[in-house]
Amino acid sequence: MASSSTKPIFTPPFTTTSSSSSQPSTRSSLLSFLHSTTPTPISLNISRSRISFLNSPSSAVRSLSVKNATKTIEAAETSRASRVGGLDANSQETKPTILVSEKLGEAGLELLRSFGDVDCSYDLSQEDLCKKIASCDALIVRSGTKVTRQVFEAAKGKLKVVGRAGVGIDNVDLQAATEYGCLVVNAPTANTVAAAEHGIALLAAMARNVAQADASMKSGQWQRNKYVGVSLVGKTLAVMGFGKVGSEVARRAKGLGMQVIAHDPYAPADRARAVGVELVSFDQAISTADFISLHMPLTPSTKKVFNDDTFAKVKTGVRIINVARGGVIDEDALVRALDSGKVAQAALDVFTEEPPPKDSKLVQHERVTVTPHLGASTKEAQEGVAIEIAEAVVGALQGELAATAVNAPMVPAEVLSELAPYVVLAEKLGRLAVQLVAGGSGIKSAKVVYRSARDPDDLDTRLLRAMITKGIIEPISDSFINLVNADFTAKQKGLRISEERVAVDSSPEFPIHTIQVQLSNVDSKFGSGVSEGGDISIEGRVKYGKPHLTRVGSFSVDVSLEGNLILCRQVDQPGMIGQVGNILGEQNVNVSFMSVGRTVRRRKAIMAIGVDEEPNQETLKKIGEVPAVEEFVFLKL
Repeated sequence: MASSSTKPIFTPPFTTTSSSSSQPSTRSSLLSFLHSTTPTPISLNISRSRISFLNSPSSAVRSLSVKNATKTIEAAETSRASRVGGLDANSQETKPTILVSEKLGEAGLELLRSFGDVDCSYDLSQEDLCKKIASCDALIVRSGTKVTRQVFEAAKGKLKVVGRAGVGIDNVDLQAATEYGCLVVNAPTANTVAAAEHGIALLAAMARNVAQADASMKSGQWQRNKYVGVSLVGKTLAVMGFGKVGSEVARRAKGLGMQVIAHDPYAPADRARAVGVELVSFDQAISTADFISLHMPLTPSTKKVFNDDTFAKVKTGVRIINVARGGVIDEDALVRALDSGKVAQAALDVFTEEPPPKDSKLVQHERVTVTPHLGASTKEAQEGVAIEIAEAVVGALQGELAATAVNAPMVPAEVLSELAPYVVLAEKLGRLAVQLVAGGSGIKSAKVVYRSARDPDDLDTRLLRAMITKGIIEPISDSFINLVNADFTAKQKGLRISEERVAVDSSPEFPIHTIQVQLSNVDSKFGSGVSEGGDISIEGRVKYGKPHLTRVGSFSVDVSLEGNLILCRQVDQPGMIGQVGNILGEQNVNVSFMSVGRTVRRRKAIMAIGVDEEPNQETLKKIGEVPAVEEFVFLKL
């Protein structure tokens, strides 16, 4: 449950060392393969600093998506008429058509008109959008337009970029965009202050019953005693998600005299301390707060994270503000908590379904203040978002690499075919490593060690580094990581990744022998995952074309990285596999494999158990109660 972090204070974000040579690699960029003018599948032509589009509508491809490196997308011939380069705004023949399907600030429209032909067509049906899109080079939307796979199919390869005027991209099919070689960009920064201000406005309005008192007076009543509020001074505010908006809310709440704590599994503690905020665990935050302000992204791990179980742990009489994503709250559970008095009030700007049903019990509840998703709705923010997205779209059409790109470019199959299984391994190692980090620990530094028999100049690891970054960041944020934006996003979040290449005596037929991921200066929820050097450390390799986990901390294991994983540290004694297996079997949890690694016979061992289903809490509790099990952790792959 984390949101975007503020800009880091370090440079450069990445360092690379090699145990076999101190000279920097001069090998051409992995992306240089995309510069070829021969038949290619790509809609983006990328160099170290720029993207160029292949403009022929007949161009199609044999390629692999960075987001799904094992999937072949389409095969066809690229017309010899295809040319490499950006669109020339001064040429009438190539002047791009930009479709704006929802209202955009005039400043942004002026910028777009200076570059291309702008078609402002609002409230289009899906059918009408599909008809129009076939003649458009760019599409700009807000949250109301659904850019589905059918839209990309109807574009027939002509659509070069989709711009989302705002942060969330739930309404854009990213996989389809990637498959069709269409860049997707957003505008993540311009509405930060507006969203924070709206959060504070809801906080104050809720505390003083402003909306209810206003409605009462307009109905002809004068009920001073009914709408007695509560003061903010001295109260504790828990900011759930300490990214851009969350940190701005914290600053403003401090100015109101509130005590502010925050929970964010990603945010660095020193950045929070600089604002006068203490990072705490999730349970500590919700159990001690008088007010809870939500600023977390909607991810599988945060969906309905505020549910009946969560509300049972909050302080009685807590007040909740949500200007983030509606789906993070189980709305039925919130109604029950309001009715019971566990939650005193709620102020909501976002909902699971927007607009919510007219008969929504939550919206109609007397102690709920609601607004129709107005977080970014200030004149200043609207103009800022319009300019930000217009600049990103124009830049992309000109061939510039947008720093706010949120999907992956297309990469030729010959580049990725060899690395495909290692791409999967790299992402899964990143995901495993971040799940071993204890809540509240900020991840600042990660080290990746590649062991290979190849010369460093013959091993370009940027794609693998991007996938490790993806694995570390995506599970705990709303960022979308790919080859385009991995370095930028890591730097933005204050994550420094260093790389080391170690020469080994093995067959150079395979590009990499093992990949090791180390996270430094963080607490681990699984002590056995910590190496002798004090870092969380996991290592893996590709065996028979499949990713395998081969080391956890100081323990050797042999685990196929499929399904879900339970790691147990136990006393090395007979019968342990049977005991744990029986517990899982009784709950109908299927075991796909088991592996035991130990350092000394009859001392300590690590048991790795692959399971097809996610065990419930009661099952996991029973595993922890086995006397010989000293610690365990459940990991989602």
